[in-house]
Amino acid sequence: MSKTVQLDNIKKLREMTGVGFKDCKLALDETGGDIEKSVEFLRKKGIAKATKKMSRTASEGLVLVKEDNGQVSLIEVNSETDFVAKNKDFINFCKELSDINFSKKGDLEEINNSKMKNGALVKDNLVNLIAKIGEKIIIRRSKFFNNTSGINFFYVHSSLEKNIGKIISVVKLDGLQKDQDNEIGNKLAMHIAASNPLAIDKNGIDKNLIDKELEIIKAEIANSGKSSEIAEKISKGKISKFLNDNSLINQIWIMDPKKKVSDILKENSKDKTINILEFVRYKVGEGI
Repeated sequence: MSKTVQLDNIKKLREMTGVGFKDCKLALDETGGDIEKSVEFLRKKGIAKATKKMSRTASEGLVLVKEDNGQVSLIEVNSETDFVAKNKDFINFCKELSDINFSKKGDLEEINNSKMKNGALVKDNLVNLIAKIGEKIIIRRSKFFNNTSGINFFYVHSSLEKNIGKIISVVKLDGLQKDQDNEIGNKLAMHIAASNPLAIDKNGIDKNLIDKELEIIKAEIANSGKSSEIAEKISKGKISKFLNDNSLINQIWIMDPKKKVSDILKENSKDKTINILEFVRYKVGEGI
């Protein structure tokens, strides 16, 4: 290996790990100049406890869903750029991770300490993937829906391939009849992906979020010069609209603006009322 190449590799390894020149040179000498093996070497020595890349922002990536026997799991894995989200190694890692997520019922700690097909732990494969690709990658969040009560439905938006996309929603319904088809569940999952509700009903919306919204509304009205009496009346109307817009059953049905979600549930209820037991919506990078 030429001196220039060696210096370049040392520089690259230092950027990845934050480790000093001498230790990086030693690692490269011990591994024959292999960057990935050098990262492993330094980690095993306890020198590279974290990579500098982990301080950067990862707001791209993928959401993956897996369904089997009525049970559904959901996981989000983030990268820094959409370019990496389309990388074959990244996608293959995410696919295997989705299978592990299902088997571990969404427990992130168990997922990170699970073995992958190559015999290494998820957390170690993650570090090696970061070293190989050169971007921060994080396993951000996961969720599992069992089949002990209700029926689960999911929808994938901006699908890259089967069960992989940028937005995935899952909803659990109770009250469906055995002879009833899945149309209502599938459409409701699609509605959730499009409308992004915060809770099933008004009571489920975080009080702190409501108080913050009300504070903003009142400040906006006060700046317009309205009297306190009119301001109070307007603020009540606006906060009511906020609650309706963000609670699932009160939202306008995306497929018919003349109806609410609650109307659609009533129309499709037969001997038993259809109820929404639970839902979740993952959008890549949301909130980061």
